[in-house]
Amino acid sequence: MNTKSLYQEVILDHNRKPRNYGKLEHPSHHAVGHNPLCGDRLDIALQIENNQIDQIAFHGESCAICKASASMMTAAVKGKSPTDAEILINEFREMATGKLDLNNPNHLGRLTVFSGIRDLPTRVKCAILPWHTLHAALNAVSSVSTESDNDPMHAAPGSG
Repeated sequence: MNTKSLYQEVILDHNRKPRNYGKLEHPSHHAVGHNPLCGDRLDIALQIENNQIDQIAFHGESCAICKASASMMTAAVKGKSPTDAEILINEFREMATGKLDLNNPNHLGRLTVFSGIRDLPTRVKCAILPWHTLHAALNAVSSVSTESDNDPMHAAPGSG
C-alpha cells in the first residue's frame, strides 16, 4: 500500500470513528482552537494527574483532516507527560510544515502518515489545529486561532 492510500485510509477511519471524541466533565486543562479560513473549531480537554495525561477528549466541528489529526493526537498523548506531549506537538508541527527530516529519529510513530500534508498547503492548518490547541491547553491559554499572531504556520508554539 502506498503512502497516499494509507493516508486516505487513516483519515477516513479516524473521521468515521474518532478516538477520544466527546467531553470531559471536570478537565484540569482546556482550550478552544479555531481556524477561521475553513471553519474548523475544536474543544480539547484533558485531565492531568501525577504529571501524566490521564484523560483527553475533543469535540467540535471540523473537516476530516482536522478530526483525524485530533483523534490520532489524543491517542498518541494519552498516558504521556506534558513534556513528552510538547515534544510530539513540536515534531508534528515541524513534519506538517516540511521542516522535520523523517530520516532522523523522532517520536511520531504512526503520526508520520500525515507527512504528506506538507504538500497540501491549504490543509496544513487543518492538521496542525488540534496540536496547537493542545499546546494552548497545556499552557493555560483558553483559545487559539490559526490566524493569530502566533500562527503555528509561522511561529513555533509559544514563541509568539
